Amino acid sequence: MDSICVNDILRDDELRSILSRLENDKDKERFGLVCKKWLHLQSTDRKKLSLRAGPHMLKKIAARFSRVVELDLSQSISRSFYPGVTDSDLSVIADGFKCLNSLNLQNCKGITDAGMESIGCGLTALQSLDVSYCRKLTDKGLSAVAKGCCNLRILHLAGCRFVGDGLLQAISKNCHNLEELVLQGCINISDSGITELVNGCQNIKILDINKCSNVGDVGILNVSKFCSSSLKTLKLLDCYKVGDESILSLAKFCKNLETLIIGGCRDITDDSMKFLAAARQISLRNLRMDWCLNITDSSLTCILTQCRNLEALDIGCCEEVSDAAFQGLGEIELSLKVLKVNCPRVTVAGIGILLEKCTALEYLDVRSCPLVTKAGCKEAGLQFPQNCKVNFAGCMLEYDVLV
Repeated sequence: MDSICVNDILRDDELRSILSRLENDKDKERFGLVCKKWLHLQSTDRKKLSLRAGPHMLKKIAARFSRVVELDLSQSISRSFYPGVTDSDLSVIADGFKCLNSLNLQNCKGITDAGMESIGCGLTALQSLDVSYCRKLTDKGLSAVAKGCCNLRILHLAGCRFVGDGLLQAISKNCHNLEELVLQGCINISDSGITELVNGCQNIKILDINKCSNVGDVGILNVSKFCSSSLKTLKLLDCYKVGDESILSLAKFCKNLETLIIGGCRDITDDSMKFLAAARQISLRNLRMDWCLNITDSSLTCILTQCRNLEALDIGCCEEVSDAAFQGLGEIELSLKVLKVNCPRVTVAGIGILLEKCTALEYLDVRSCPLVTKAGCKEAGLQFPQNCKVNFAGCMLEYDVLV
């Protein structure tokens, strides 16, 4: 009886169907070891790649993995590889990976506007781009990306210090489906740029303008109005020009807001925070307001009693907060899982009240509470939830939900 070759019986689409049912990556690699045909199918079926390679090798990789949609070329902050990713590499990527919709270039410090222009011309299907800490990039190169990649939904630009309002204008004109924008540390961004952005991009869900010190109430008011139904996360860390007007506008318009970072916004007062807590349409889950020096017990009590879905809260260095904020909680049970207290006037007694209310607590940070010590809590007989990690000395890894 003549032997039968499986490749004579099964067509390519049937072999691909078999490959798609392999959940383990090692099994998929073994699939490619059967023969050259199966290796080709396995290679062209691969969707994600994480690598470091020069232009010559990138061309070979692009030819083999022609259907890749996610490419990660990011570099570690602590370990850089000279010369790293270059503009020549980006030119090869733009020509060879036409199906790409996600590109991660974080910490690739060697790339310039010329590389971004190649991306804008070649990767028209791109939906996600991370160029955080690519410090040579300016509005010129990134505007070319905005014009060429009109389907962009996610754009991370943290640490790109030369980015300004001109880029936001280009994004507004071309990227109407943008949902996530990270501008942390882009110090040249101003209220006018933010206003221009939301005029054209009204589906933004996540907006990170941490440490954008030129953004104030005017910009946030327009974000609140134009992105009222979509906005879920707003990060304003150390935006010292942001005050009560911003909080009032968020409370009035943004019914789906879940995460709010206002740490270091020292002009925010009890009045606006009480209004935010009372806005029934808002279901805040994460709130960071450390170093908001005008926040007192009254507004914190309102937040704890009225924001019933709150899971993470940071009130570090709110110097006016004391045990009285917790004494007015009544019989309610809180949903908090992460709590950073670090207030100089909070004592062991206040922590005891919180523990009674927060039975689901997973992480408690009291390392900057001079009146709360491990020995003091033990002496008072405080009982922490079984799975709760308590940070007394600052030696634990922090939860990043409030970063």
